[in-house]
Amino acid sequence: MAMIGAAVGLGNIWRFSYVVYSNGGGAFFIPYFTAIFLMGIPFLIMEYGLGYKFKDSLSNILRKVKPQFEVVGWFAAFLVFLVLTYYVVIMGWDLIYLILSFFKGWGSDPNMYFNNNIVVGGNDLSNLFTLVMPVTFVTIIIWAVLWFISHKNLNDGVSRVVKVLIPLLFVVMAIIVVYALTLPGHMIGLTSLFNPDWSALLNVDIWLAAFGQIVFSLSMGQAIAVTYASYLPNKTKLTDNVLIVAASNSGFEIFTSLGVFSILGFMTFSTAIPVNELATSGSGLLFIVFPEIFNTMGSVSYIIGPLFFLCVLFAGVTSALAFIEPMSNSISMKFGWSRKKTVSVLCIIGLLISLIYTTGSGNYILTVADEYINQFGILLGVVLQAIIFGWYYGLEKLLPVLNNNTSIKVGKKWIFVLKVVLPILLSIMWIIGIVDLFMSESTTTLMIEFIITVIFIAVPVILSYLPQKVVVDENYHN
Repeated sequence: MAMIGAAVGLGNIWRFSYVVYSNGGGAFFIPYFTAIFLMGIPFLIMEYGLGYKFKDSLSNILRKVKPQFEVVGWFAAFLVFLVLTYYVVIMGWDLIYLILSFFKGWGSDPNMYFNNNIVVGGNDLSNLFTLVMPVTFVTIIIWAVLWFISHKNLNDGVSRVVKVLIPLLFVVMAIIVVYALTLPGHMIGLTSLFNPDWSALLNVDIWLAAFGQIVFSLSMGQAIAVTYASYLPNKTKLTDNVLIVAASNSGFEIFTSLGVFSILGFMTFSTAIPVNELATSGSGLLFIVFPEIFNTMGSVSYIIGPLFFLCVLFAGVTSALAFIEPMSNSISMKFGWSRKKTVSVLCIIGLLISLIYTTGSGNYILTVADEYINQFGILLGVVLQAIIFGWYYGLEKLLPVLNNNTSIKVGKKWIFVLKVVLPILLSIMWIIGIVDLFMSESTTTLMIEFIITVIFIAVPVILSYLPQKVVVDENYHN
């Protein structure tokens, strides 16, 4: 449940349907499922095997492989923690909209409301020292909730929450989708979404988009799967669990896309605005397009609106709990801190960083940070891990662990994919992404990216060189 919660997040709701729509429609599912079976599942199996075998943090595992590799583990854990610092702010926006949805508090012009009350500033740093107080307030609340859940031992905290939120998330989203499929004009949206453009399969960008979606959707290489797998009991069916997580994640995002585009089709039917003008990704879809749609729905929107934003909040919470876990586990396992102390310190630091994103320039910095961390950092981390464990450690050592107590065995083909296919594909994606990133950036954006680069190189290096404490808190995993 926790790993499904880590995979099912905001991206499944606000990103996937647009990626399908803008990358060949129904034809996109060919590269999409290819990416799942060729890259997503094999890499997750490796992460499960490592966490289960070593019962340790990724940084400690890499240090045991070779001391110089420890920094890569800290790099992965720290990157996902940096993502958490702005992810929490977006969850705060959603909390505001959840409250507003009961009385359509965004008014008749959701675009104006979002720009004047939530993100406020423009695409520059001129409002860096001006806090947007409603966003700051809800961000503090979200961090307090994450601390309250995460500082407890796993059974009383994360475990108890995900067992409730994940089934609720699926049930509430099912209600929304079923209702959306009854709306007049829903077929306009579904036809726009799934109408296949077979010529798109000859475009390399479509394949890169599919592989990129799987990397971020399944939280690959972010130390999350390794961390959660380190808590698993003996005789766990590892590869079976991986398939359940991958199937649940894909099933949720495909199912959700039915609802999203059915509702967009209803908007087209009601207002004659073409789907291509409504279809968007990210905050624009959640906080501008959907409020506009709810404004046209009538009284039923007072039920569907809150349910929709509640869904987004549930997805955000379960992912955020996963994002804090790798850094928390790594610090505790190296320095012997208690879980409560580790999580408390991380939440305070995280909140202080999040305040940057609650300023008038916060949305600009958030957009730059999100694109850069995903394009540069996370992909690089996945490539490095595949090379280290595939070529230096030796994946053959994981086969007994993975093939024990499981109905699905892995072998030479799995090893070949991780050693050869995956590093080549992801290296190509990384190079293309970096070239595109730097070719189109302004001086201010490049400055922000340089600062981020310094931070996510310096912090892992410092943490890896600090002395290891011999006595580790054995109650951390309890």
